[in-house]
Amino acid sequence: MENKPDLIIYNIGQLLTIRGATQKPKTSWQMDDLGIIEDGAVAIKDGQFFYVSASEEIMDLYAADTNKIINAYGKTAMPGFVDCHTHAVFGGNRAAEFVERIQGATYHEILKKGGGIVNTVNTTRKLSAEKLAALTKKRLDDMLLHGTTTVEIKSGYGLDLMNEIKILKTIRHLQKTHCLDIVPTFLGAHTIPVEYKHDPDAYVDLVCDMLPFAREYATFCDVFCDEGAFNAKQTEKIFLAAKNAGFQLKLHANEFKDVGGIPLAIQYDAVSVEHLDCITSKEIHQLSGSKAVCVLLPGIPLFLMKNTYAPAKEMLENGLAIALATDFNPGTCPCLNMQIMITLASLKMSMTPPQAINAATINAAHALSMAHRIGSIEAGKQADMIILDIDDYQQLSYYFGINHVQTVIKKGRIVVENKILAT
Repeated sequence: MENKPDLIIYNIGQLLTIRGATQKPKTSWQMDDLGIIEDGAVAIKDGQFFYVSASEEIMDLYAADTNKIINAYGKTAMPGFVDCHTHAVFGGNRAAEFVERIQGATYHEILKKGGGIVNTVNTTRKLSAEKLAALTKKRLDDMLLHGTTTVEIKSGYGLDLMNEIKILKTIRHLQKTHCLDIVPTFLGAHTIPVEYKHDPDAYVDLVCDMLPFAREYATFCDVFCDEGAFNAKQTEKIFLAAKNAGFQLKLHANEFKDVGGIPLAIQYDAVSVEHLDCITSKEIHQLSGSKAVCVLLPGIPLFLMKNTYAPAKEMLENGLAIALATDFNPGTCPCLNMQIMITLASLKMSMTPPQAINAATINAAHALSMAHRIGSIEAGKQADMIILDIDDYQQLSYYFGINHVQTVIKKGRIVVENKILAT
């Protein structure tokens, strides 16, 4: 047979295709549609989904000519998770600050004492690119074991040209050596480093000067526009320079306070606006007329012991496109498990399981401008897929704290089998 598949997976109890949203992200009622095929099957060829249908049809057409066939009886299968906001390249940890918060210290109190992001910057600057790559590889392996097949990684723990480029070069190395798709983002505007504490505008100038060098390695430029970070005027200066340098734009905004970032994200056509824990109804209305994907990060308020979760329900009711991500980082969310984020989205933001799953797959792919390749199981798309050891998708968020991922297919290749990394 000319179109002989490399791999067939059949007898899938529930196949969540997440189909029909490649051109634009899902919103409103579309978020409740998972495109489920009962007793579904996929045929994979040359790293792509070749045919997606009912098991009987695919087996009749292709089984006799396929060498590798997986029987997924009683399982649930879906696209791999797309973790569209992380800070995975860093040195050290901030467990001591975790204890301080338990004892009553706030994030900003710790930051003012030289902790927080600055703490991680100091540790990361001391490490070689080789050491950072080794640390990050282990984190990426853990992500893969938990079903993430595409991840965005931001710089931002260097805060000078040499160390920001070191982090971006580390990401480039991992892009070449790890099976995950890795999307690099330049976040030189993460916070003001200690050496510029008394002249933050000079650091903004430095970030703008870094942009041509960072563009060689990064697709996106992000700015943390919030209390304790960059104000709207500083953010706009970086946005304008980044746009002129050819970056696509992202924005951290409204994690702690509204300082005017959202109108800038709209004005400069940011691909995504991220955090939004303190977004107002007025700003939700403003965003409803934009194309920006709202990336929500429920692990942050959980770990900071706050109750300021993004108002996902109101955002959905107003037609905003919502994605989910971990924001994996050493200070405010040291969790790399997207399954936990799906549970938190339901428990803390009133998102239904289908809404959370769509947000963690196809809409997260849109937040990375990658929905044409990933985020759903459709013919012609990259064959990124996970098989879950559950017989109903609702159990994914219901049985929380458990890794439900049994098998991971990345670009048509089995990379996790029986919960073990393939060698």
